[in-house]
Amino acid sequence: MAISFWWFPVIILILLGINAVQSSRISSNYHVKAYCNNPLETAKKIALTFDDGPSSYTVEILALLKKYNAKATFFCIGKNIETHPEILQQIIAEGHLVANHSYSHSPFFDFYNAKKITEEIQRTDALLEKFTSKKINFFRPPYGVTTPSIRRALQVTGHKVIGWNIRSLDGGTKNRELIYKRIIKRVSPGGIVLLHDTAPHSVLVLEQFLQFLQQNKYTVISTEELLNLKAYES
Repeated sequence: MAISFWWFPVIILILLGINAVQSSRISSNYHVKAYCNNPLETAKKIALTFDDGPSSYTVEILALLKKYNAKATFFCIGKNIETHPEILQQIIAEGHLVANHSYSHSPFFDFYNAKKITEEIQRTDALLEKFTSKKINFFRPPYGVTTPSIRRALQVTGHKVIGWNIRSLDGGTKNRELIYKRIIKRVSPGGIVLLHDTAPHSVLVLEQFLQFLQQNKYTVISTEELLNLKAYES
């Protein structure tokens, strides 16, 4: 039986759709291996991560983390490090980890070729390493989207991709109740929480969440400890 010509564009569209969905889900491991949680962890331990800083709100985030004796990993944008080097220095001085979140966090990052992505990662590494004096091992792609170009860039830079399995969506909504309920609904041992240190509503939600963790006997540990991976190399 002859196959209709019209099936070919339909098949192509389906394949493109699958590729788009899988590329946008960092946990799919579609293009690169991503560490999104520790499924073997049975104790009430989770890790906190913050994207897109440093910013003026990072200082408030740091104060809350100190108040509740919690450690976090900050995935920093290179251009924001240049704007707030003193805040990056404070993050490290207070015992938190820093990691790479690209230089520009451009909305077109997914369309960059491997050479340009490599340059962005290396440029941000250079900024971070001024303060850590160690090689940066962790990278989180902007928006959590992975592509073949990102895979090729990481083959050059050698970074490990750190994802999440508890996404707050605080970058897309200011509704604190919605954000808070979304997070606590997903909390489980070995989880990695994604928040942002770039807005006032995220600061307010963080305090609520830290109180929830305390009341429910959860311990906040670093991504290094949770995943048994090194954030830096000497």
